[in-house]
Amino acid sequence: MLATLTPEQSHFAVFCIEALADEMGTTGDKIYKILTENCDILDNYIIPCYDALHTQGKDYIVRELKELMKKQGALQ
Repeated sequence: MLATLTPEQSHFAVFCIEALADEMGTTGDKIYKILTENCDILDNYIIPCYDALHTQGKDYIVRELKELMKKQGALQ
């Protein structure tokens, strides 16, 4: 994970993880592992795109992240 996250970026990353977990009926721990071990979405999309992503609604963010997970083979 990136070494220097702002508090806002950290909170947003947790929001994304928990929103995905709720949507997928699983735990935040499992989603975190998927986003960091099965693909590179956390470090290479959620955090770097924070400025644009955090302005979007929860439904959009979840849809976008699930689509990226599919494209990267981390989600069926």
